[in-house]
Amino acid sequence: MESDLTLLGLAGMYDPPRPEVRDAVDACRGAGIRIVMVTGDHPLTAEAVARRVGIVRDPAPTVATGTRLDALDDGGLDTLLTGSGELLLCRVSPEHKMRVVTALQRHGEVVAVTGDGANDAPALKHADIGVAMGASGTDVAREAAVMVLLDDSFASITTAVGLGRSVYRNIRKFLIYLFSHNIAELVPILAATFAGFPLVPITAVQILAIDLGSDVLPALALGAEPMEPDVMDSPPRPRHERLFSTSVMGRILFLGGIQALGVCAVFFWHIHASGIPYADFTKDDPVYREAITMVQAGIVVSQFFNALAVRTDRQSVFRAGLMTNPWLLAAGCFGIGLMAAVSYTPPLQAVFHTAPLAPADWAVLAAFGALLLAAEELRKGVLRHRRTQPKGGSR
Repeated sequence: MESDLTLLGLAGMYDPPRPEVRDAVDACRGAGIRIVMVTGDHPLTAEAVARRVGIVRDPAPTVATGTRLDALDDGGLDTLLTGSGELLLCRVSPEHKMRVVTALQRHGEVVAVTGDGANDAPALKHADIGVAMGASGTDVAREAAVMVLLDDSFASITTAVGLGRSVYRNIRKFLIYLFSHNIAELVPILAATFAGFPLVPITAVQILAIDLGSDVLPALALGAEPMEPDVMDSPPRPRHERLFSTSVMGRILFLGGIQALGVCAVFFWHIHASGIPYADFTKDDPVYREAITMVQAGIVVSQFFNALAVRTDRQSVFRAGLMTNPWLLAAGCFGIGLMAAVSYTPPLQAVFHTAPLAPADWAVLAAFGALLLAAEELRKGVLRHRRTQPKGGSR
């Protein structure tokens, strides 16, 4: 039947990439995520699509077919996959996809696989996270995957990565916030012991009031902190990095140390200003009650500024905007209001053994809190300066 025919024309089918894909690919590049196209299409087709969406930019990317993969042993495949150049794997079978995922995992890489067909199911299942297309994907692919994209958009993967990083950062933020003030509660007690003061600078009931009354709401508000603009500008964290990393512990000690110095200073300043010998102080002494009230209020006020300080990792909190998380401000004001009630309300004074503070006392405490925020802003400025410096000196 296919003889003596006359060519009348050609029909071409074109499935253009979504317009948001290129920006999503650029975001992945900035986040240190390597994208390898693994497809059953012809190499010319694969390269054309990859260039259109930004996966390929080099004039001569590395292109390997399934036939070449069959000729490579595990060592050769490792060499191919660990190269620094752009890589396209074309005319591959499901077995090839599985082999590629296994080889990358063997080198400690966290591998995400996207797919929509039944032939993608083995790789989706074996990957660290399989991402299936929800609208156009097969049932087999959706069942094998961990995550299903309802809109079939690659940009949704980038958004999910950003949100995941933001959630992890927020967990670290409220851990830094909560643990830093524990140093401010412990150090004054140790300092008073070594100084020979017969009483504690802060009582157990006051500590409970701080931990359960003033700190809970700001910590929850930090968990809802909006995504920082630079969340996709840094490489992925190491796979085995602990939540309490060196940087987190250093920040806890830095902020907690400043708070501890502040509350120790206000306590001993108040005690020495009275001119009363240490041995003459009793629990009911008005000066002592004012001093421990200063310690409790100092921790609460400094924690308000601490909450503002830990909102961002590197960006200045003033650039991020003080009103971008109104719940945090409301929670901090609630804590300070609760502290004021503890200081001025007679029933609470009896429970917490506190005394009313003068306006000058609050001014001193606010100054110490502002000093903490200024020190943290200076530290962030140093980090930003180091990040902008070119590697290898001035060359």
